[in-house]
Amino acid sequence: MLIALQETPALRLHPADDVAIALAPLGAGRTLTVAGYTLQLAQPIGAGHKIALRARGTGDPVHRYGQVIGFATAPIAPGEHVHSHNLAVGAMQLQYEFGSDIRTPPPVEPRSFMGYRRPGRRAATRNTIAVLGTVNCSAFTVRRIAERARAELLPRYPNVTDVVALTHRAGCATRDNSPELEVLQRTLAGFARHPNVAGYLFVGLGCEVNHFESLLGTQQTRLGAIDLPPYIGIQDAGGVQATIEAGLAALQPLLAAADRVRREPVPLAELVLGLQCGGSDGFSGITANPALGHAADLLVAHGGTAVLSETPEIYGAEHLLTRRARTPAVGQQLIGHIRWWEEYTRREGFEIDNNPSRGNKAGGLTTIFEKSLGAVAKGGSMPLDAVYGYAEPITSAGFVYMDTPGYDPVSATGQVAGGCNLIAFTTGRGSCFGFKPVPSIKIATNSVTYERMRDDMDIDAGRVLAGATIAEVGEEIFERLIAVASGQLSLSEAQGIGEDEFNPWILGATM
Repeated sequence: MLIALQETPALRLHPADDVAIALAPLGAGRTLTVAGYTLQLAQPIGAGHKIALRARGTGDPVHRYGQVIGFATAPIAPGEHVHSHNLAVGAMQLQYEFGSDIRTPPPVEPRSFMGYRRPGRRAATRNTIAVLGTVNCSAFTVRRIAERARAELLPRYPNVTDVVALTHRAGCATRDNSPELEVLQRTLAGFARHPNVAGYLFVGLGCEVNHFESLLGTQQTRLGAIDLPPYIGIQDAGGVQATIEAGLAALQPLLAAADRVRREPVPLAELVLGLQCGGSDGFSGITANPALGHAADLLVAHGGTAVLSETPEIYGAEHLLTRRARTPAVGQQLIGHIRWWEEYTRREGFEIDNNPSRGNKAGGLTTIFEKSLGAVAKGGSMPLDAVYGYAEPITSAGFVYMDTPGYDPVSATGQVAGGCNLIAFTTGRGSCFGFKPVPSIKIATNSVTYERMRDDMDIDAGRVLAGATIAEVGEEIFERLIAVASGQLSLSEAQGIGEDEFNPWILGATM
């Protein structure tokens, strides 16, 4: 895609589209020609917002990307602003096909990154020690152990990346042996045995539902054989201060062992990339998301894994993914998750179209269908090889899907628990996102956000609006991913962002 902003103030993305996208703020009364349509703007149109190219009657479908993004709720004349006041989701009828769009990865020369090998596990991009709480009641103690370890112990071990505290707001007031508890336990186990975690310590209170024996019992396979469980209970240890001292003592041998590990060349096939977007705008599906999709295709071609998630944010676009399903069973798994979300939101008094946020709408996105069609572009074009539940271990290579909420911290927590050792995060409005112990690079969809937030945005995908191609920006993202995987700090890492984003999905009632 080549766009000359100076010559093209608005862009139609597909010949079937009823709207064009304003590439810069446009004043009311301005006359412009877009894709053969001559329009006089009825209202001011913000950058990233939609302009009607042709008349739409009430109830008529409105197309963007060649797909339906909603239905007119009032007559729309050419040149009018198309947004929440005259467009809504309506009753969408999608046709599902399975395996009708299967593509072959392009041939590539083998590449490597400088990573840490982990016997019996995927290679790592970071060499971190994690302190994990089993319950919210141990959160303060967990944070204090990590704080003191960073200050008092970490300087002695220069080859260790960090000591991170992973705390949460759950672990009790739920049912024992419940699906809700199992989701939390597999999330915690996924972080404990994550490739980027060289060693870990669990800290609990002692009387919680998620007691360590329960966690160990349900997650024994994932945690592996443990002769001396890396756990301290505050009640058994004699209180908070005694637990902090015991925690520091327990971390010293873990730090010493991690410090002996060195980076070495590792094939790119060992990379598992979590694909995320947040603070999306009308440019997300034009610039950053398709560019990230190109980078994801390159990673898959090298034998790596790209993980798309955020089920409420593929809603209305899932038919594009079922066409790429390697088998009908994989496609049906994806649809099963869509149906679960329909029932879940109905039960909770929500609609999936509640998903576009105030910022999304200010940036030009109107309906969940429109947001989803831009979001799935992060997943590139390779076949969909597998579908996983939240925080389940990702064992397949290629392009895969994990069912998660759209809320970025909860979604990324599931991806990392599944094994993602790298995150790429696109944003139009400017999400300040990091995720320890996994490096996250942020890709701005427009150059205004990139320039305004230079300390936070790693890549400027807004260059597409000035003439760069999707492939050029995608290759820039791909090379940055390799560099960050090899030890270069992402901008969020450089600021120490990423502990508070750990946010396991809490299902069900709190008792």
